Amino acid sequence: MLNIDMRKIYNFHPVEPTPNPESLPVGGDIYYECLDCSVIVSSMPYINVSCSCGNLSGSDGDLKVKNLVLVQVVRGTLK
Repeated sequence: MLNIDMRKIYNFHPVEPTPNPESLPVGGDIYYECLDCSVIVSSMPYINVSCSCGNLSGSDGDLKVKNLVLVQVVRGTLK
C-alpha cells in the first residue's frame, strides 16, 4: 500500500449537512477521514488502502468501515 498524505494534494471540507453514519455517501470527490488516526481515504478506493488504525480499509471500489462513529465525511478539491 502507498502511504500518501492526501492533504498535500487536496483541500478537504466537511460535507454539510453531516450524513447519517448508517448511509455514508460515495463519489469521486468524497473521502472519509478516520477520527482515530486522522488518515483520509477515498470513498471508492481502486488500490489497496487502509488507515493507520485499521478502521478504514478497502480496494476494487469497495471501502469497509469498522466503526462508523469514528468517520467524518469530507469533500476533496485539488489544490
